[in-house]
Amino acid sequence: MGPNGAGKTTLLKLLSGEMKADSGSIVYAGQTVGHLRQETEEVGAAATVLSEAMTAFQEVLNLESEEQRLIQEMDEHPDHDTDSYRRLMTSFDTVHQKLLAADIHLIQPRTEAVLSGLGFEAEDFERELSTFSGGWRMRVALARLLLRQPDVLLLDEPTNHLDIDSIDWLEGYLKTYPGTVVLVSHDRYFLDRMVDTTVELVQGQLTEYAGNYTFYLEDRIIRREHQKSAWQNQQKFISENERFIERFRSKNTKATQVQSRVKMLDKLELIPPPPSDEASISFRFPEPPRAGRTVMELEQFSKSYESEDGPIPVFHRAGPLQIDRGDKIALIGRNGAGKSTLARMIMGTETFDGERIEGYQVKTTFFAQHQAESLDRKQTALDALRSEAPDRSETELRTLLGAFLFRGDDVFKPIGVLSGGERSRVALARTLASPANLLILDEPTNHLDIQSIAVLAEALRQYSGTFVIVSHNRHFLDQVVSKVWRVSSGGVEEFSGNFSDYLWQAEHGTKRATELKDSASLRPRPAVQGASSTSQGNGKSSDSGSGPKTKEQKRKEAEERAALRKKKIKKSGSRAGGLNDYQLKIEYSKVETEVEKSETIVAELEAQLADPSLFADPVRGKTLMTKYEAAQKVLDAHTKDWEKLAEEMGERGLDP
Repeated sequence: MGPNGAGKTTLLKLLSGEMKADSGSIVYAGQTVGHLRQETEEVGAAATVLSEAMTAFQEVLNLESEEQRLIQEMDEHPDHDTDSYRRLMTSFDTVHQKLLAADIHLIQPRTEAVLSGLGFEAEDFERELSTFSGGWRMRVALARLLLRQPDVLLLDEPTNHLDIDSIDWLEGYLKTYPGTVVLVSHDRYFLDRMVDTTVELVQGQLTEYAGNYTFYLEDRIIRREHQKSAWQNQQKFISENERFIERFRSKNTKATQVQSRVKMLDKLELIPPPPSDEASISFRFPEPPRAGRTVMELEQFSKSYESEDGPIPVFHRAGPLQIDRGDKIALIGRNGAGKSTLARMIMGTETFDGERIEGYQVKTTFFAQHQAESLDRKQTALDALRSEAPDRSETELRTLLGAFLFRGDDVFKPIGVLSGGERSRVALARTLASPANLLILDEPTNHLDIQSIAVLAEALRQYSGTFVIVSHNRHFLDQVVSKVWRVSSGGVEEFSGNFSDYLWQAEHGTKRATELKDSASLRPRPAVQGASSTSQGNGKSSDSGSGPKTKEQKRKEAEERAALRKKKIKKSGSRAGGLNDYQLKIEYSKVETEVEKSETIVAELEAQLADPSLFADPVRGKTLMTKYEAAQKVLDAHTKDWEKLAEEMGERGLDP
């Protein structure tokens, strides 16, 4: 861990031997080291997905070629009774035994299994690698590295180009990996589930923490407080001795003491000052115009793409889908399932068979990674933002750029000199600067560090509009969304709650598609079992989901859940009984509304009771007092429920 620019990638390059240290030494003690870089590598024009991944076994493949050469020489040898032929046979036997020991017959099944786990389908294996995007080529590089099984595996942002299912598969694979894994990642969920040691790199110094990312955050506070206290005490000690030396330097009677203290300070091992906490950066979206209650509707729709081999279906009679004002929707699914296609359909830039109905006063903004390439290369980062939001002050624009790692004079850098990741961050900042009431964000957290992701998450939590987000960052989705749309099998399945709620529903809930139950199949299987049958490739799916539910099915399921919740509440004697975190938040909000309504009623009745004219009508006064007492009882009951729910939320560490 460490802030951007601290040297994490440089450290991995030093460990892998790609860079040489200016001083010191790195001792390998016989271990092999494999390194996955952030940038893609050049590949041969004729290399296929399978052939490139199988280069992990290059030594074995060379032995196989040698075996074939020896077979050909023996077939062409004119005399089988000569010493030269017997030498050929001996060489062939040696090579053949090595191939058997290397399990040559399992190489291709193992390779196909890993490729499938990383999202490739069987028909992709023989496609030329050059026809795939950089993200898919990175998956092949990762597959090759995993198949090599080096003793030390160095992974630089391994989840950047993976979908949620592939990340889940990778987690399972790495948990059983026989060697050591060192990784740099901005995926908090991945870090918390994967690592048992965290090393922080700050100001050129490495500090080790014996736990995952959450443990590191908690322990870092304690350590820095101790370091700050020790540093302050030492600074006070140094200051006092320096004052003594300065005061008595010229006095002969104090010369011995002065010299003693000078030597002591020279030998003193200085405690470094604690790293300054990263500046608290925040921004808020400009208040968007208020849209109608229904923001967007997609009637039942279908979508396919034409190819040389015929139409490739993406959606078939999917939907209908509806986006209401205030919805915070995560769009998830395997790469190629149609997430980005659906996002463009919602935006209105993708044609499809069906009807798109836009709500009243809807203003839409769309962010996708490719938008970075359309920026004016001559503009500075600040100018690019100012042209999109001319009404916002320079302070606001620079604060927004600062949230996405452009600090100080970085805002004056021309777009043309920025890296691809930096241009993507400028494009995202431009998207967020405009006051739209429907945001469609396609992988907005790519190229952001953990602090910037936290800034974006906080801004989205405060955003009063509606958004749809395509993302594989599970911790980020947990923080910001209230609905999940899962794209698979040519359809879209809707789940209430954040990503954790979706996982719970997929495993335990009544809305359970076949494709969503196969989480076990996403775990790595022994390589000899061959390729996984649950992979998702480019626009094609092997999922067997149950398809969209009818309104009647949804109504029955809602009634069943409501009845089950009432039963649990009755049994527990509390409105919090049997509720998961998401349901507890909903119940808390509902009771809070009931309290507010009851308070309004009580206040109105109190105002009427305070009217002096009431004393002239005793019957009306008695009736009003009865209503007031009844309303006060209702308010007390609601308040009691609200306090219990608030206490339960506090015990679970949930924010209202």
